[in-house]
Amino acid sequence: MPLGNLTSQFFANVYLNELDQFVKHELRAKYYIRYVDDFVILHTSKQQLETWKQEIEKFLKIQLLLHLHPDKAKIVRLGSSITFLGLRIFYNHKLLKKSNMQKMRRKIRELTEEDQQGTASYDILYDYLEGWVAYAKNANTYRLRKRVTEQIRKDYPEEFSSKEIGRLEKESVEREQ
Repeated sequence: MPLGNLTSQFFANVYLNELDQFVKHELRAKYYIRYVDDFVILHTSKQQLETWKQEIEKFLKIQLLLHLHPDKAKIVRLGSSITFLGLRIFYNHKLLKKSNMQKMRRKIRELTEEDQQGTASYDILYDYLEGWVAYAKNANTYRLRKRVTEQIRKDYPEEFSSKEIGRLEKESVEREQ
């Protein structure tokens, strides 16, 4: 099943419900957040987090035949950043991961080239941009989104009407407030 597929997301949520129940009811973790296969637990005690990490690793291995990623499952101070759902989350702001920004730039470049060659249309590029802007709004990216949409407006002055750019920019500003 392809990663990112809605069906795979659904089944991940169903399958990992057992983990949710374990963490909330057995470990009694008060601050637990999970989205598909990413999760975060907050606690003031590093020792408690280390204990929970070991218990979760054991639970996943025995009950669900899964394991935590050795490089991604770590305990960090709240003042440090964490990577969660493609974002670098700091105490008081969020940024996109650099690799996600590189993928976005590469994809826009590819779609622009395909449009110029006649193998793709501007509509495909616009749909991609609209989806990316919706995702990027989850981080502190107002200036980045503005630069990207301005570049598209420059590259596609006829197709990218002021109404469309205005809507994307308006949504960006509303999300920031």
